[in-house]
Amino acid sequence: MIATLHHRGPDGSRIRCDGQVGLAHARLSIVDLDGGWQPMANHDGSTWVVFNGEIFNHLELRGQLEREGCRFRTVCDTEVIVHLYDRYGDRFVDHLNGQFAIALHDTRRQRMVFARDRVGIRPFYYSCDGRRFVFGSEVKALFALPDAHRAIDLRGLGQVFSAWGALAPDTVFEGVRQLEPGHLMILDLRAPVLEPVSAAYWDWEFFEDTGSRRSEDDYAEELRALLMDAVRLQMRADVPVGAYLSGGLDSSAIAALVAHCGGVATRTFSLGFDTPEFDERSHQRAMVRALGTEHSEIVISGPDIADGFAHAVRHAESPLLRTGPVPMSLLASHAHRAGYKVVLTGEGADEVFAGYDLFKEAKVRRFMARQPGSRWRGRLVERLYPYLAHSPARSRGFSAQFFGEGREELEEPWFAHGPRIRSTQRAWRFFSPQVREQFGPPGARFLLQPRLPPSTVSMGDLARDQYVEAKTLLPGYLLSSQGDRMSMAHSVEARYPFLDHRLVEFGNRLPARYKLRGLSEKYLLKRAIRGDVPHSIISRHKQPYRSPDSSSFFRDGAPLPWVADALDPSRLRACGLFDVDGVTRLAAKCRAGRAIGFPDNMAFVGVLSTLLLHEQFVQTAGGS
Repeated sequence: MIATLHHRGPDGSRIRCDGQVGLAHARLSIVDLDGGWQPMANHDGSTWVVFNGEIFNHLELRGQLEREGCRFRTVCDTEVIVHLYDRYGDRFVDHLNGQFAIALHDTRRQRMVFARDRVGIRPFYYSCDGRRFVFGSEVKALFALPDAHRAIDLRGLGQVFSAWGALAPDTVFEGVRQLEPGHLMILDLRAPVLEPVSAAYWDWEFFEDTGSRRSEDDYAEELRALLMDAVRLQMRADVPVGAYLSGGLDSSAIAALVAHCGGVATRTFSLGFDTPEFDERSHQRAMVRALGTEHSEIVISGPDIADGFAHAVRHAESPLLRTGPVPMSLLASHAHRAGYKVVLTGEGADEVFAGYDLFKEAKVRRFMARQPGSRWRGRLVERLYPYLAHSPARSRGFSAQFFGEGREELEEPWFAHGPRIRSTQRAWRFFSPQVREQFGPPGARFLLQPRLPPSTVSMGDLARDQYVEAKTLLPGYLLSSQGDRMSMAHSVEARYPFLDHRLVEFGNRLPARYKLRGLSEKYLLKRAIRGDVPHSIISRHKQPYRSPDSSSFFRDGAPLPWVADALDPSRLRACGLFDVDGVTRLAAKCRAGRAIGFPDNMAFVGVLSTLLLHEQFVQTAGGS
């Protein structure tokens, strides 16, 4: 099992077996390079821990615990976990500032305690049949067992083709679960039937500070101080720390604060594309000049995406609806070759400070539904998507349809996400009728209503939109398929200062106007870092990260040989998931260059990646 995770911990592995409990850890040495080996115990060996990730405030916790009489044998962050558990029991997790998946073995009480970080940065998979409980950072570890059951979970597959990722605790594999972000799980080892019990210890809670008389400058000053401290904590390492630089506001802010905290030239990495529509190198280079960083870049082509696609699917352990994870994998490989194990990135700012087009779309759609006769309707729509070659706003008819749809769900918490879910679910038609039946009813209601707490009813419009985004796309795709899984495939730990839980809680208290003012996103963040980032970066229209999709898999009007083989009707039938004729027509459309819209591109990439996933994990021995 631990050998399958060598890429996550290439610096060595250790195993401990104690009766019915076995723990193993593959180490990526970042803190206390000599002494931080796991599994690690407390002073008397009654509590053992293995964990993946980092505890960023371990120095502060160590000082507190030493004042209370604890004695430490190492200087690593792992040891604070067992001492906190000894002091606070299951509430130990409340004291942690970090990104983590933790497994504790309490030998005295004969129990296991598992915890996953608040927002879902680090993965935690498990399987339990009542007799045996197995867990790991990736599904590969579970599938290393010779009697492991390997099959696609059709409910989870339907979730991927709705929300871009399976929604915890579900996965795309039968019998495999994932611990939900912000959850603690207990396993009583003395019970006649093993049955883990989980409960939330943290959630995205929105309490808008509507009555405050604080000025914008006060809020901005607090935000910058929090962000600076998050960067300071996340730069802690006994190895060099770099930063990704996309050319956008978020990564530029992080890189600028890294340079400020470090006092030396920052090492930055970025990726560009040989297709101008996706390329942001001019903005990246402007930021490099402003900061004076030591910088390198890689340029991604369609062939690069096709060549790296199967590797990305194998490490994502999920179908991919976009090719975006592939360039992120190649960027992590580039950082690894440069000798870097740790990079800071800008992900999370869009969720915390309302940066996505989805939030603006929802605001326009709500306005159009509530003010159907307004003369501002057309002008509002035209302000969206200036970066898109095929913008929906350029077609009056399509705009009226798109921004008018879902009016009957205007007051529902998933209103903002309905169009994206419906658009993604158009790919369902490429699956067989028997498979589609297992997906369940289409639409956002069936997918999201059972998963949303009653508190969403009392949230403001923007808070609802942010909550659903934070519980679906963020952990289900951005932090997993495009985040942790791509960086750790190359032994690189990505860190996310914007997802420091203190920053999240600060953002969740902000009045909505400080996040989305009119159609200007991340208003307060721009104000907070205006002295750190050039005006040209702050004022540019947000361009979401995108990469070439279906076109990457065709050359001169023909599919690449491996793509043609994968889409051969006999292989499609053998997989047993697809409508073979429908997929063949879709491939012909892509081959002819007529798949210019998001739905067709997502469907093609999703079908191809599902085929690869099935071959790698179901037909073979677990994707190793």
